[in-house]
Amino acid sequence: MINYFSKNDFILKNKLKRKKWLKETIENEGFRLGNINYIFCSDEQLLDINIQYLNHDYYTDIITFDYKENHIISGDIFISTDRVKENAIINNEEFDDELNRVLVHGILHIIGYKDKMDEDIKLMREKENTYINLFKNN
Repeated sequence: MINYFSKNDFILKNKLKRKKWLKETIENEGFRLGNINYIFCSDEQLLDINIQYLNHDYYTDIITFDYKENHIISGDIFISTDRVKENAIINNEEFDDELNRVLVHGILHIIGYKDKMDEDIKLMREKENTYINLFKNN
């Protein structure tokens, strides 16, 4: 089950379409959907989580807590809507496209994709783009 929560004034559009798309992404990767909670929050709220749980004192767009068991994908995915808005502007992207990138990015992390090394970043971007296109074509 995919759930959406907001700790700020953000209201997600196309919830059902996104749930179907994210479930399809998980299944295309050979996994099953467990419980995924997306929590939308502000920069400051996500910074607090980053400091408290990861000992990182910097802003980020997403923090993923992975509760995967075997091939069942579960987790809590915190997303700063402030950071997504800013990144969309910086990358000359529509807000919804940048949001979809971050939504699927969290899922890909739980599945096991990394993004610290150059080759890992390249693969992560390829996967993100593949699944963003899947969303657009549905």
